[in-house]
Amino acid sequence: MQRELELKLRRIAVEVRKDVLRMISMADSGHLGSAFSCVDLIVYLYFHLMRVNPQLPGWQERDRFVLSKGHACPSLYAVLARRGYFERQELWNYRKLGSLLQGHPLYTNALGIDAPSGSLGMGIGISCGMAMALKTDFPESRVFCLVGDGELQEGSCWEALMTASHWKLDNLYVIVDRNGLQMEGETETIKALEPLKEKFEAFGLFCLETCGHDFPSIHETFAKAAQEKGFPKAIIAHTKWGRGITLAENGEMPVKASLSRNQVTLLLDELSKESAALSEEER
Repeated sequence: MQRELELKLRRIAVEVRKDVLRMISMADSGHLGSAFSCVDLIVYLYFHLMRVNPQLPGWQERDRFVLSKGHACPSLYAVLARRGYFERQELWNYRKLGSLLQGHPLYTNALGIDAPSGSLGMGIGISCGMAMALKTDFPESRVFCLVGDGELQEGSCWEALMTASHWKLDNLYVIVDRNGLQMEGETETIKALEPLKEKFEAFGLFCLETCGHDFPSIHETFAKAAQEKGFPKAIIAHTKWGRGITLAENGEMPVKASLSRNQVTLLLDELSKESAALSEEER
């Protein structure tokens, strides 16, 4: 990956995190840590990898994105706004009654949202249906499904993976936000997922692992996955819950935190310092 592209994506990711923090603080509701852990992955998809057109959100040959871990939707909303699907001002209506941007994504094609979410474990199945249809009608189009690691405890995920493998849906990418946490605690304490890579492979997927916050590593991993034909892909992205906020990364912030105005200011200052450090790198 070229250094210029990496810096651009890192800069966008910091600004997205700032917007996510503002959205959640204004709504006084939301999953900050879970949203922050997947920002870099969504930024990479929408600002580099995926074939999309914000001016034609219904373009049939586009790639599709399914956010199965729908509670992290502030990150998706903030990325879509910066990508030009809708005005950034709409972000401040997050979770308001009647808003287009609810606490889980609604299927709203005009906003660039390709699928709804609700109960965890639905996204891979939805993505399989999309991938099967696209194989027939638009074989160059791909489906990217982002799942939480905790939601892989749902049996429906593995049923859908069997379907993906059986039909050789090599246009399907299942991306795991492997931050190691779920609402009640650590995934490995509640119901262990490891060895996760071997489980995906046993279900007939081509599986790779990457650092979910390192853009060159993400880029290299998707490039390798794209070369494999005849297999659906699974990418385990190792991430930090609350990436970008020291308190969250150190486990000192509750899963669903209600933030004071002073806390929000301090957290925005921390993110602004990261922006300043990026500016120094660019010089």
